[in-house]
Amino acid sequence: SDAPTAVAAIALAAGSWDGVLSMAGSRAVRHALDYRHPYRDYGDAGMVKLMDGLLKAMRQKGAQHLMVEAAEALTPRQRATAYAVAAEIMRSDGPLQADERNILTKLATTLELTAADTETVLAVMDVLHADVVAD
Repeated sequence: SDAPTAVAAIALAAGSWDGVLSMAGSRAVRHALDYRHPYRDYGDAGMVKLMDGLLKAMRQKGAQHLMVEAAEALTPRQRATAYAVAAEIMRSDGPLQADERNILTKLATTLELTAADTETVLAVMDVLHADVVAD
């Protein structure tokens, strides 16, 4: 698998970690990828084709296996980006739930990221997704 497909695979697995790709999950995945190079050059048809292929692969192999395969195609820098994208997708619908934290921990292990790498990302997500109006 090439790096763009691998990062998209991790994003998709993050958006459907519970085995279901909801409309909100689908939107979060597209939002996380659409503005990035090279995805912004794919157009709608290209993105649909990419996602359809990855969904099929995920149904056959499972999200965890898809993540493991994807990790093998990425450089350390791309692995860190893939983790941040996954965290952003999971955080987009509110604070991380226990099972989402577990998935991210497994993903970090799969991607061979250090605790320092992941703690920074999660701290930034907390700031990025904080409510603007405090109670």
